[in-house]
Amino acid sequence: MIENALMWAVIVVFLAVVVVRKAVIIVRQGYEYTIERFGKYRATFDPGFHLILPFVNRVGHKVNMMERVLDVPSQEVISKDNAVLTVDGVVFFQVLDAAKAAYEVFRLEHAILNLTMTNIRTVLGSLDLDDALSKRDDINTRLLVIVDEATTPWGIKVTRIEIKDISPPMDLVDAMARQMKAEREKRATILEAEGHRQSAILRAEGDKRAAVLEAEGRKEAAFRDAEARERLAEAEGRATTMVSEAIASGDIQAVNYFIAQKYVEALADFAHSSNQKTLLLPIEATSVLGSLAGIAEVAKAALSDKPERGS
Repeated sequence: MIENALMWAVIVVFLAVVVVRKAVIIVRQGYEYTIERFGKYRATFDPGFHLILPFVNRVGHKVNMMERVLDVPSQEVISKDNAVLTVDGVVFFQVLDAAKAAYEVFRLEHAILNLTMTNIRTVLGSLDLDDALSKRDDINTRLLVIVDEATTPWGIKVTRIEIKDISPPMDLVDAMARQMKAEREKRATILEAEGHRQSAILRAEGDKRAAVLEAEGRKEAAFRDAEARERLAEAEGRATTMVSEAIASGDIQAVNYFIAQKYVEALADFAHSSNQKTLLLPIEATSVLGSLAGIAEVAKAALSDKPERGS
């Protein structure tokens, strides 16, 4: 009897332990557990200590609520201009509703990967090769908007989608390198031609300015020469008037002065001639001396008139 009682006691203790083990649920931090009653969703347990009815309620799914990262495997994509590209990336997502993530989609991570790969092909297929290589941020933004909207019913939030690498074929890379080199040489040629053009413009502006200044100089010199000739003409006019008045008054010395002056000026012009080295005077020297004597007489007469006028 004692042995039977001991055996039943052990059985009861064992069953009690099993019941307690089934009734106590401890949820770890960063997780949420869905509770099912007879296979139907009943509740969601947050991190901490919980009790359930054993054999009636059970844990359905243990859902990771932390942000997770999925590697998008490499795939070949054909761009809008028929270039074949090899693309891979990463997806960052976080579960916001454990019940939806557990019961609205089967194999959540697999569904997210396939959805992301499909939309990568769609987005890159609508772009030219140059845009696909240069507009990485725009591609990431478009993918994030599309995938996040599509996965909202699953109770998750896609936080980031990043394209890690876009690799064109090697022959296409070589062609792009040659094209880039040609573009740089073209820009260098254009810049050099623009420099020559600007230099020519500056030289032309300088020549124009120099010509204007030279013309203004000639104009000023001509004006000065005209003014000098005008003053000389006025002086000659006054001298001629004085000589005419002297002739009218019967002063023969004034006539000699006038003739001698013109004679000396003519001799000076002959002496300054560039193609004449020898000057022959087919006149008598006494006539010149006589003219000079007449000049002296006129000067004396003029000087003698001044004291008389002063008295």
